[in-house]
Amino acid sequence: MRETELMLKGYGLTTAEFIYRMPDYRNVLNTYLWQEYDVAPDYPALFRFIEFWQEKLEGPLHSVRFTHRKLIAPGEWRNVVGEFRLH
Repeated sequence: MRETELMLKGYGLTTAEFIYRMPDYRNVLNTYLWQEYDVAPDYPALFRFIEFWQEKLEGPLHSVRFTHRKLIAPGEWRNVVGEFRLH
């Protein structure tokens, strides 16, 4: 689906910061940023990605921080009939 369609269906942009340990150097932490359109409060795309990480990738997760923002809410739409400009 296109991004606008997702936003109109209630999806918002979820950004997550994954802090993980390097596979060969367990004392070294690294970060990975992930963004996807997802639905709050269940966050199915985020949890699918976390499951994928734990099953397929070697670097164990240390922590995950995330934020979610709806970019378009139904109450933000309004019909503009005209525009009045100065200068």
